[in-house]
Amino acid sequence: MYGFLIAVGVVLLLSIVWMVYRIQTLVSVVKGSDKKVATGSNKVNAFLFLVFLVAIGGLMFWYSIKEFHNYQLPIASEHGVVTDNLFWVTMAVTGIVFIITHILLFIFPYKYQYKEDRKATFYPENNKLEVIWTVVPAIVLAILVITGWMAWSDITAPAPEKAHVVEIMGYQFAWDIRYPGQDNVLGDYDYRLTSAVNPMGVDFTDQNSVDDFPSPVVVIPKGEPVLFKIRARDVLHSVFAPHMRLKMDAVPGMPTRFWFVPTKTTAEMRAELNDPEFVYEIACTEICGRGHNSMRRVIEVVEPEEYQKWLTEQKTFLQMNPALAEGIEVEVKEVAEIQ
Repeated sequence: MYGFLIAVGVVLLLSIVWMVYRIQTLVSVVKGSDKKVATGSNKVNAFLFLVFLVAIGGLMFWYSIKEFHNYQLPIASEHGVVTDNLFWVTMAVTGIVFIITHILLFIFPYKYQYKEDRKATFYPENNKLEVIWTVVPAIVLAILVITGWMAWSDITAPAPEKAHVVEIMGYQFAWDIRYPGQDNVLGDYDYRLTSAVNPMGVDFTDQNSVDDFPSPVVVIPKGEPVLFKIRARDVLHSVFAPHMRLKMDAVPGMPTRFWFVPTKTTAEMRAELNDPEFVYEIACTEICGRGHNSMRRVIEVVEPEEYQKWLTEQKTFLQMNPALAEGIEVEVKEVAEIQ
């Protein structure tokens, strides 16, 4: 331990001595008393700029090629193809600009390093250059924004009439899932009805709530439209299903939605990835408190026939907890008993 502290002390001391020396050198340069030092220092720094450009640029390209297959997860929804295309077009445009500007950024210090007999060229204005660097980025960004807006409009547009509805409610620190049953119509809810036995605040006086049922996992059919109705009970959360390219905030008092068409069952994705343990999942991507990392729900994508069979096997809220029917109208109780 003492040896380590001594080593750290020696390094700090040498660093201080070096910095004092550099300060004295810079003071001499500013005063004009040591032009050789200024010229030599600029040559070294200019050369190091090129070394940094080649070394770090090469490392960036090597790592990008080596890890390219990890840059994106396999796509498992129809709109995910559009989303990824938009991403890679944006990446190509911004990446090309990034590379060109940074090559120039590191070459210029070498090319225009300090020389005693060199004088800077004065450009008071260049209207043509200003028009180019204003108009071209404006057009490119407008195209990117408009195409992104079109894709977003399709995703957030009203879902197809026969879309399978799933309600996802976020709260600290979990997700609750509700299905509308055979009628595919969710019953009403009221935050004032929220309790330990009714965490989603479902209003069971609404006839459409009678066949609603909960589920510990999100089960959806492959190849058919699915509508996620999203809300939050307490603070801001965010529904994120990466393989579906799905992300939508869950906002208290402001329900949101997101519809998509899954294209690969869980079994198919396991075979594609050669991973028998793979599962699709929903995670929260809005930091919502100390238990944020525990907000996870599994999505199971199955064939349509399997999904219909699963639907018929589920028990409603009222069947699982008859106490929820207390105080509601007789006809609702009767319907619940028939379900």
